[in-house]
Amino acid sequence: MALDLNHKAILVTGGTGSFGKKFVEMVYKRFPQVKRLVIYSRDELKQFEMSQVFPHSTYPSIRYFIGDVRDGDRFKRACEGIDIIVHAAALKQVPAAEYNPMECIKTNVLGAENVINAALDCGVKDVVALSTDKAAAPINLYGATKLCSDKLFVAANNMKGKRDIRFSVVRYGNVIGSRGSVVPFFLNKRKEGVLPITHPDMTRFNISLEEGVELVFHALGNHWGGEIFVPKIPSYRITEVAEAIGPDCEQEIVGIRPGEKLHEEMITETDSLLTVELEKYYVILPSTPIWKPEDFLQAQQGKMVEMGFKYNSGTNHDWLSVEQIREQIRRHVDPDFTV
Repeated sequence: MALDLNHKAILVTGGTGSFGKKFVEMVYKRFPQVKRLVIYSRDELKQFEMSQVFPHSTYPSIRYFIGDVRDGDRFKRACEGIDIIVHAAALKQVPAAEYNPMECIKTNVLGAENVINAALDCGVKDVVALSTDKAAAPINLYGATKLCSDKLFVAANNMKGKRDIRFSVVRYGNVIGSRGSVVPFFLNKRKEGVLPITHPDMTRFNISLEEGVELVFHALGNHWGGEIFVPKIPSYRITEVAEAIGPDCEQEIVGIRPGEKLHEEMITETDSLLTVELEKYYVILPSTPIWKPEDFLQAQQGKMVEMGFKYNSGTNHDWLSVEQIREQIRRHVDPDFTV
């Protein structure tokens, strides 16, 4: 189904983050008649800085709304008249979550419940929540909270009653160049001549911000409610990211950080029983039936994956080469990047 966000009122939680800014940019480029675009986040400085890039004078439909998803009353007020919620707010730094577990739970789990309740109470039509590869078979607190959040959003479809609303989730891997990720970290560290490598065999999935936004657009235009959408994307080896950024740098093995995996997976072997393959995406269907899976398969022209299938960054069939990583950095992080 063709997505049309013109004349829609959209709210983005965590809207001043890397995803939020790219989402706003792509919405205005593709749907210039969007009715209202609300940036909901906690940090007044980041909102001020974002308002210099997207000022109200140029983008009259944009709104900057200070608030925390932990505050249910405040969030409900922000949702008045909203048609679509894209939930990107999260505490996502793995070591910080291990050290401050309840803070992560308050934002990622209780905040998710606040988003769901406000959407149900305010007549919202579509909700898409951002997840992470770390939510599949999680071993760290951040991944566990995002798995809990995913379950909340999927289950929200069971309590909508007669409301015309759909809740779905998009799950993807590391976003190249996003705040706190490995590429900007290595770009900053290479001037020291040493790049710290957690483990020489470590792999990760890779996606660009644009591809992440396209996945959300796809979910908004095609979801039935209860799905977890997973994109087919390439993997990279951490040692090859280091080679791409600092070929003359020493690679110092520093050990895996608390709560880290050697490889990430987005679809576990157990998930394969409910996973559909489409041309560009996989879709994990809800375990509690909301609609007939066979109808979904026919409408989406998909097929069930083989039993035992899993989607793992270490066993992926699609890999970025060193030169492809460099091209990704030039395209998505720093157009002047050279080695």
